[in-house]
Amino acid sequence: MTIWTNILLATAAGVLLNLTPCVLPALPIKIRSIARVVGNGARQRALAGAALLAGTLTFFGGLALATAWLNWTWGTLFQATWFRAAMAFLLACLGVYSLAGRGVQPPQWVYRLQGNGYAEPYFAGFLAAVLSAPCTGPFLGGVMAFALTQAPSTIFVLFIAVGVGLALPYLVLLTHPGLLTRIPRGGAWLLRVQQVMGLILLAGATFFATTVLAERVSTLLWTAWLGAVAFWLIRSLVVGPGFGARLVSALVLVAGVAGGVTLGLEEEAGARHELPWQPLTERALIEARTAGAPVLVEFTADWCINCKVLEQTVYADIAIARAVDTAGMHVLRADLTRPDAALDAYLRSFGGAGLPFAVILAPDGTVHRRLPDLFTVNTLKTAIETSGEQTRVD
Repeated sequence: MTIWTNILLATAAGVLLNLTPCVLPALPIKIRSIARVVGNGARQRALAGAALLAGTLTFFGGLALATAWLNWTWGTLFQATWFRAAMAFLLACLGVYSLAGRGVQPPQWVYRLQGNGYAEPYFAGFLAAVLSAPCTGPFLGGVMAFALTQAPSTIFVLFIAVGVGLALPYLVLLTHPGLLTRIPRGGAWLLRVQQVMGLILLAGATFFATTVLAERVSTLLWTAWLGAVAFWLIRSLVVGPGFGARLVSALVLVAGVAGGVTLGLEEEAGARHELPWQPLTERALIEARTAGAPVLVEFTADWCINCKVLEQTVYADIAIARAVDTAGMHVLRADLTRPDAALDAYLRSFGGAGLPFAVILAPDGTVHRRLPDLFTVNTLKTAIETSGEQTRVD
């Protein structure tokens, strides 16, 4: 594909990143940033959009330079424990502000500058870009794999295109007053929505905190978060005020109960199964080739939210376990939670550039199918079932 095709794919990948679990914690801040300028003039909306885009491109520009000159891969930044701890602290602070109904309040000195309050959309764009770094979405894996083979200038352009795509949906909202005026600016129910988003931010903080703390402490944190959700639900359902506010709380309760019941039914029916994962090593690959067996390799990390989604859904599906057994497949896992030069070299050699990433190897050790980004049970099942056929690379 040409460079222009990859630029278009990079922009589309940036747009679709907004739908991935990784970027979800930034949604409350972006929505608030847009809601603040509802009803303002075209100039104010344009400046807010420019600030949001500038925040997004600040991060992606820096990431592009690090990728080009320091040989980083997508998500390298999150391998640093201090960075994940900082993200957990930041999201926790933002979550508490939102849960208290105050939203994001930049320091007052920021407003004394000539920014006229545009620090918030800049921060929203920057935070969304940072949160997108642990994971890849549709098209992004292929674009990043292409970028790593190009000159620094091309890498920079492709990363900037991803940043533009990430900010694009919000820029469209800011430039179309007809869409913006439909967003309510007040009301008790809107406060409840803001508090729900605060709980989402706290969930994001808890997730990143669990990647740096002991398992025992991590369990306590998730228990505390569930307790906070339960307390909020009870209080908001009792206090209200009004039907709209109670409806928001009721919808959250229904969604939580439905999710819990679904997981319980799947476990009771035996629809979930843990694959017999082994660490990815040269010896494990040699043993698979000697045995004439195909191989499934998953590249994952504790800080990769999309990886956890795949592990709790696709990889845990009983259909995948049966396909693996039928194919006599070896399943190997590469944990990139912390820097590991050997595993990073495997990721690059298999054509990966970020997480999540999986690859199916034919019995002779050649690449049969690459699975970057998020994928479905049927996609993985088909790749496993055809792994013994003539090698093909997608």
